[in-house]
Amino acid sequence: MFSGLRERLQAARAKLGISIEATMTPQPLQETPSAVQSVVQNPGVFSEKPTFANKIKTLIIDRELIVSEKELSDALSELEITLLESDVALQVTDAIIAHVRTDLVGRHRKIGESVDGLVVGTLKGALLDVLGKGFDLTEYVRNHQRPVKILFTGVNGTGKTTTVAKIGFFLKKQGFTVVIGAGDTHRAGAIEQIEVHAERIGIKIIQHQQGADPSAVLFDTVQYASSHKIDVVLADTAGRFHTKANLMNQLEKIRRVMKPDLIVYVDEAVAGNDAVVRAAEFDKTVGADAVILTKADMDSRGGAAISIAHTIGKPLMFLGTGQAYDDIMPFSPNQMVEDLLGDT
Repeated sequence: MFSGLRERLQAARAKLGISIEATMTPQPLQETPSAVQSVVQNPGVFSEKPTFANKIKTLIIDRELIVSEKELSDALSELEITLLESDVALQVTDAIIAHVRTDLVGRHRKIGESVDGLVVGTLKGALLDVLGKGFDLTEYVRNHQRPVKILFTGVNGTGKTTTVAKIGFFLKKQGFTVVIGAGDTHRAGAIEQIEVHAERIGIKIIQHQQGADPSAVLFDTVQYASSHKIDVVLADTAGRFHTKANLMNQLEKIRRVMKPDLIVYVDEAVAGNDAVVRAAEFDKTVGADAVILTKADMDSRGGAAISIAHTIGKPLMFLGTGQAYDDIMPFSPNQMVEDLLGDT
């Protein structure tokens, strides 16, 4: 997963490392005291006079190098191109480049510190800063008043309904009780689709006839959960294009009636910058507390995850990695960065 971005970052990092190494100017090292020279000429003294040996080690470690802004410009330009080619949005790329520049330019570095490790560490720090901390759904449910009401939004064809079933399956394995509300009442076959999923994973579903008011369905689902002491309500909704004002208004009505604790936006990792634009529009219209990206197993570049997390400032909750119900994994910023840069 995300191998494309990893390979590009490996190449860019190599150039960046060379540029830094070539442009670091060492500050003059103080003249070595005669007592220290004696230790250097007689290595055996190390074991007898550890104090002098420690002094030598201190002198080496305290030597510093300074990174130049001018000499880094070409390397940072290369890194910028690499990120943009990996579907990282422009404003997000700018944020990453700014982080790397701020961390490296004009800073004093110990001579004993690996240049290669310095560059990798800086890139990891920049990516982690952009991705944020993620969202632990299990912890949220455990520490929140029941039932926890989760509303799923997104556009047509992104795998939202299947994702609802996957989350239900995940929560059930964690020991929670779950009920699903079939709020996609207008799309032909939508109720039957979520009903089949619910039956397969052994979760109760609340549904009305096709064409019913989705707000009424989800209101009834919440009432059922409250009266039966269910832990979590998962509310499916019709896929909505963010450009359709009437559909977005209907979603806003659902939000007012259901009063969800969490609104989760679902989109495809392979959608690239289109997903970023849609996520921002949904967040502006009905809000979003977290993001789930489907088809992450098909995304070799990783740009959408990075871009969405930064653009709307909301954490990623899960990544969908296949068609099976357990093909979903809690999003870990550290793990994603390791996947991108861990082998560099």
